[in-house]
Amino acid sequence: MGEETSDESRTSIDKAIEAISSLISLSHSIKSFTVKWQLIRTKLDELYSGLAALSNLDDSGHDPSLSSLISAVLISLTDCYDLATRCVNVAYSGKLLMQSDLDVMAASFDRHARNLSRIYSAGILSRGFAIVVSKPGGGACMEDVRFYVRDLMTRMKVGDLEMKRQALVKLNEAMEEDDRYVKIVIEGNDLVNLLVGFLDSEIGVQEESVKALFFISGFGSYKSVLVRSGVIRPLVRVLENGSSVGREASAMCLMKLTENSENAWSVSAQGGVSALLKICSCGEFSGELIASSCGVLRNLVGVEEIKRYMIEEDDTMTTFIKLIGSKEEIVQVNSIDLLLSMCSKDEQTREVFVRQGGIQELVSVLSDPNPLSSSKSKEMALRAIDNLCFGSPGCLNALMSCKFLDHLLYLLSNGEISVQESALKVTSRLCSLPEEVKRIMGDAGFMPELVKFLDAKSFDVREMASVALYCLISVPKNRKKFAQDDFNIGYILKLLDHEDGSNASSDSGSTKFLISILMSLTSCNSARRKIASSGYLKSIEKLAETEGSDAKKLVKKLSMNRFRSMLSGIFL
Repeated sequence: MGEETSDESRTSIDKAIEAISSLISLSHSIKSFTVKWQLIRTKLDELYSGLAALSNLDDSGHDPSLSSLISAVLISLTDCYDLATRCVNVAYSGKLLMQSDLDVMAASFDRHARNLSRIYSAGILSRGFAIVVSKPGGGACMEDVRFYVRDLMTRMKVGDLEMKRQALVKLNEAMEEDDRYVKIVIEGNDLVNLLVGFLDSEIGVQEESVKALFFISGFGSYKSVLVRSGVIRPLVRVLENGSSVGREASAMCLMKLTENSENAWSVSAQGGVSALLKICSCGEFSGELIASSCGVLRNLVGVEEIKRYMIEEDDTMTTFIKLIGSKEEIVQVNSIDLLLSMCSKDEQTREVFVRQGGIQELVSVLSDPNPLSSSKSKEMALRAIDNLCFGSPGCLNALMSCKFLDHLLYLLSNGEISVQESALKVTSRLCSLPEEVKRIMGDAGFMPELVKFLDAKSFDVREMASVALYCLISVPKNRKKFAQDDFNIGYILKLLDHEDGSNASSDSGSTKFLISILMSLTSCNSARRKIASSGYLKSIEKLAETEGSDAKKLVKKLSMNRFRSMLSGIFL
């Protein structure tokens, strides 16, 4: 027999593809030996993907080894079709014999698939096989989507390194565009295991594989599949020895996986904590990688034993405190968040944080002259101060010694809206501290700034500002200082005037706060006289009819002041 021509070879390939498709369709109608037929279908799917891709070849299809393989595949397909027909018609002599025949057939197709893989691995078909089957459109049926994924998986299994990388790139693009591809990847455990195996491959393949795994890890219901496939240890190895791109994707993937605290132990057991700490302490890595590593550690410290191990490591706290001073906002934010998790509800760790200069670093974030690029960092720093610095006199003293009030007042007046609200929250917290702190805040100029928030759109903001202001003017010295500025009292009275139609005056909760402030101010003679002579007394009297006892007490106190004034006039 002469050598098969290219056209004859292509005809044989097309014939094999058609026969596989027909056999797969027929096998779905078989009601017996379902497990055996499922195994056969899996092998047929793999062959189908590999052979279908050969239709893209130019003149490589007449390779002798390939021609011989196609002939063997056609013979096996004929034998398998006979077995399928007998199973459909229940026309076999015995179950044990049929089971044996089906096992032999599955082994035969497995052998053909491995032989095809060897041909690809030898590089004979690399150029032609590099042409990828076109990705189905958005409205394609699931079967077309599965076929495309099977084709990519075949290339990953049998192609050279560049072919594997290209197939992974195509898979990542498909998963990003359509979640159905993610579902199909997860359904086929072989593909997940293949992706995990690629984490120990050449750099280009490794990078694309870890990107795919990171994308899959974003689906909560699929995280357990990745963990069961043994993905954590290879991800840690990528953290230790991978490229910058691979390390970043690995850290982000681990961050997703460790959102479930049950996986934290696995990361720790595989040496992940040491690898992450090394990244955070080394200045040569990118901000994205350091920030993601902090994010993973943030999840891990939820396990008390892991947190204790981290704290006991030399220079761990110093490392994270230094990261607060990073010039990259994402590093600042994630390192502060990590320190918050480490120090919250742990007095001993908090003391270490203060002793090693943590509070000074937090305040330095607030003093950054760039108000826009670091707004998130400022919010996180204020949140950390709110949570960590009011629990002990030592923390508070350290905070005050860093000129914190100056920076806080500046942010309250000039910060972005979100930063202002964070600053207001901390201000409100400070106002609940002993009288000495309130006096200092009164002298520093906090009261006029708080007045500006009394007409804010947010009820929560108005409430915080009102409560803080009420606390400050409870100090006699502050009350007198507040009353000296006619604008302060006039602005509060204007907000109380229902005819003004302002946000606060239309809100009974805010009205209650404002009345409380005015009631406190009446303890100061000059303030009481200004309120009584302001022209808003009738509005206050109207409020007393609807707002309850506080407004009535205010009217009563102001009325007593007017009565005293009348008496003074009579006896003069």
